[in-house]
Amino acid sequence: MTAPAPHHAPAPYKTYVSPIPVRRAHLGDALTSEWTKIRSVRSTLWTLGVMVLLMLTIGLGVAAVATNSGESMGEESALTFGFFGMLPASICVITLGVLTIASEYGTGMIRTTLTACPSRARVLTAKAIVFFLLVFTVTTVVATLVAVVQVALVDGAAEPTGSEWLRATVGAGAYLAVLGLLSLALGTLIRHSAGAITVMIGLLLLPLVAALFMFSETLRSVQEFLFTYAIPSQMIALYGDTPPFGDSGPAGWEPLLIMTAVAGAALAGAYAVLNSRDV
Repeated sequence: MTAPAPHHAPAPYKTYVSPIPVRRAHLGDALTSEWTKIRSVRSTLWTLGVMVLLMLTIGLGVAAVATNSGESMGEESALTFGFFGMLPASICVITLGVLTIASEYGTGMIRTTLTACPSRARVLTAKAIVFFLLVFTVTTVVATLVAVVQVALVDGAAEPTGSEWLRATVGAGAYLAVLGLLSLALGTLIRHSAGAITVMIGLLLLPLVAALFMFSETLRSVQEFLFTYAIPSQMIALYGDTPPFGDSGPAGWEPLLIMTAVAGAALAGAYAVLNSRDV
């Protein structure tokens, strides 16, 4: 007879331990991810590059024309010429703000993003922080360079005060960055790049254009409101201590506060909608 085969006890089960440290994800990880995305796409380089070009060429070009005209500006500061480069540059900021999130909806990348980071509020917060810091830094540096050259070029203008310097540099950078956050919020709500950009350009230009054609006396109050609170008018008001149109209206730092309130409301809506729908 053949001896029965010896019975071997099963090897004890061993739990696999990954050599890679495992920890909970946090906002810093989302910030790193969004920074990698925004600096690695070509749209960021193109939009910011065109923005810098517009601020430099238009801002300095207007200052050169004012210098060659030989006319005195009186009590006006040369820093007010910064508005002429700021307005077209805002279109570039609007475009980048929308593309920061809407492009992911167009390519389907948003599904991967939300799978990697299920906290939708964290994703939108990271996008907003990275976008704001990037745009604020670039626009403030360029606005400062333009302001210094403008003051050096233009003769016969009033010496800028410390507050005027701060608004023409830091204030201009903050205003464009917050305007971009409004674009980011609309991109989240609309989820379509072309549609959101069109809506934002309409908000930028349509109120002022519509006011130009309000000839009726019954629409006088509406016309004055649009002239006062249109985004281009707010940009002009940022550079002065007095309202640019009439005796009432925002001036100084007030336009930045108004834009911050509007962008904050739009972002609150974006957070609510992003958490309530599928993708």
